[in-house]
Amino acid sequence: MSRPTANDDIVRSPRRAGARAHLRAMGLDERDWSRPLVGIATTWTGTMPCNLGQRVLAQHVAEGVREAGGTPLEFNTIAISDNLTQGMPGMRASLVSREVIADSIELVGVSQPLDGLICVAGCDKTVPGAVMAMVRLDLPSLLLYSGAMAAGEHRGASVTIQDVWEAVGAHEAGRISEAELDALERDACPGFGACTGHFTANTMAVAVDFLGLGPIGLGSVPAMDPAKAEAGRAAGRLVLDVIARDVRPSHIVTRDALENAIVGVAGTGGSTNGVLHLLAIAGEAGVELELEDFDRVAASTPVVTSLTPGGRFVAADLHRVGGTAAVLRQLLEHLHADSPTVDGRSLREHAAAALEPDGEVIAPVEQPFKPRGALHVLRGSLAPDGAVVKLAGHERLVHRGPARVFDSESACKAAVYDGVVQPGEVVVVRNEGPAGAPGMPEMLSITSAIVGRGLGESVALVTDGRFSGATRGLMVGHIAPEAVRGGPIAVVRDGDVIVIDVDARRLEIEVAAEEIAERLAAWQPPEPRVTSGVLGKYARSVGSASRGAVTA
Repeated sequence: MSRPTANDDIVRSPRRAGARAHLRAMGLDERDWSRPLVGIATTWTGTMPCNLGQRVLAQHVAEGVREAGGTPLEFNTIAISDNLTQGMPGMRASLVSREVIADSIELVGVSQPLDGLICVAGCDKTVPGAVMAMVRLDLPSLLLYSGAMAAGEHRGASVTIQDVWEAVGAHEAGRISEAELDALERDACPGFGACTGHFTANTMAVAVDFLGLGPIGLGSVPAMDPAKAEAGRAAGRLVLDVIARDVRPSHIVTRDALENAIVGVAGTGGSTNGVLHLLAIAGEAGVELELEDFDRVAASTPVVTSLTPGGRFVAADLHRVGGTAAVLRQLLEHLHADSPTVDGRSLREHAAAALEPDGEVIAPVEQPFKPRGALHVLRGSLAPDGAVVKLAGHERLVHRGPARVFDSESACKAAVYDGVVQPGEVVVVRNEGPAGAPGMPEMLSITSAIVGRGLGESVALVTDGRFSGATRGLMVGHIAPEAVRGGPIAVVRDGDVIVIDVDARRLEIEVAAEEIAERLAAWQPPEPRVTSGVLGKYARSVGSASRGAVTA
């Protein structure tokens, strides 16, 4: 195949001898340089279990690239653990890392004469960050999900990290002992891989398959399954075929494909973070996508999987019964089924070859676990630009109660632990949005504390922050405009009555519009929490959650 002009310029330049010297230092020669050059971008880190296996997995991917006649060039970027930072200042870094991941992969891609790219991603922000970079670079490429960890086992029951967080709340309430919490912590995460529940990482893995950028059947192989090595080699071989066919993200990431990805999120009961990330990916692709598109698609999409936190099973169970392809088969009539995927087959073709539903992990579409997806978009006087809620299916759909207002996550968490929050209240946590926190941290430490104290069925929460995929209960996030940008949430007072009506898609504060206007006129934004460094830069450049919280 012909080499790109940029590469010709390098080889033929006066510095050719220097380039050859560097190639030899890397163990490469002119024959390697003449083959298709494939970047292998990993998000490996030794700071958390989620992506821990990627360094070895990348070697298998490289083997596959070589087997198919390419030259692999590995590089890596950062990853932030949502669980290790949960409830702490470090959680501000998580969403910010999505932009850094996208930027860093893009920078390597524009600086090197790559013919193709394969991104290996796992934890929450690494998947969308990698996809954003793939869309920007528009090289022939694919994304390989590095896989979920196995479920833990505690006292004969399957457990995930969600059980640990809710046990923390139960321990603070005196409902379980420290010894029991410690034992559960030791059992919950038996090895490396992304969190095994259908939280954000696994939600995005399914979304990328439905989008068409993931090789269906390879990403869902669990991280520690011996079959993951061959999945890596197969992905490496596939990327050479993608290069040969010149299939680029711009050919795949269309409006239809993004709607398919929403179906994947909604039909599996996925995380609200999927909304943020798909909006961001759509923006990179130049495709118009609105919050209401999520509500519309979810309203007509049944939930056909029983996955935690809304169901009973975990990622390895989904793979065992057929994975994404088996879900596609049940949701086919809700999809743009002729949309292409990176391996050259359409979603319809993948579905045709898939397993029948097992009836426990995957239900037949005629008898779904829930008649519609769990994502709902609310608007109203408290959220003029929108808010997002995910319901597992058993929560109340209407809640009306007095506001209990907190200006930070830490203040709210302390109040929940101290028993300040009472049944019937609407907990309001503000100044935790993209610009306000900065970084739009997850509120899992609060929501798990509420559930752990036995208040999950009687308290609602609204915030301009976001939620973990492990969150359950009536929790409304992504409120826009956020508090520090002058949204009405900035002037809510203790005792103001807030109404959440999911069926009506409304989120209202029962205060006269004139009174809200007067409060906002007298309101002054708080001093920025961070003014320098990467967080300060992010706070100044980040946009609304209603548009995906992307930076300018």
